Amino acid sequence: MSYYFTKILDISYSEAIEKVTDELKKEGFGILTEIDVKETLKRKLNVDFRKYKILGACNPPFAYQALQAEDKIGLMLPCNIIVQETLEGMTEVSAIDPFASMQAIENRKLKETAEQIRTKLKKVIDSL
Repeated sequence: MSYYFTKILDISYSEAIEKVTDELKKEGFGILTEIDVKETLKRKLNVDFRKYKILGACNPPFAYQALQAEDKIGLMLPCNIIVQETLEGMTEVSAIDPFASMQAIENRKLKETAEQIRTKLKKVIDSL
């Protein structure tokens, strides 16, 4: 079982970030965190890296539902989406599959919530 959904896009990196942010909003997600990996690696290690951003997406009703079902689930929140340049000059967008990432947790209610979130994130990636 794969732990992510992915799609390669023939658009610019900045366009991809804008598009994925818009599609996430349509599914009730907001961006809580944004990590610019390229900039961070340059600043901390003085190394060059491709454009690569981690977006921490959250759907508040589902986050609340998950937290009620499993109090330690905050360790796995928010749902991460990555946007990165490919070697071919394309842009790849990938989203975590929350159902796959939560397989080790034995909690029926949490699995139901993870399945609902999975459906929404897959829809986001498919719509790009």
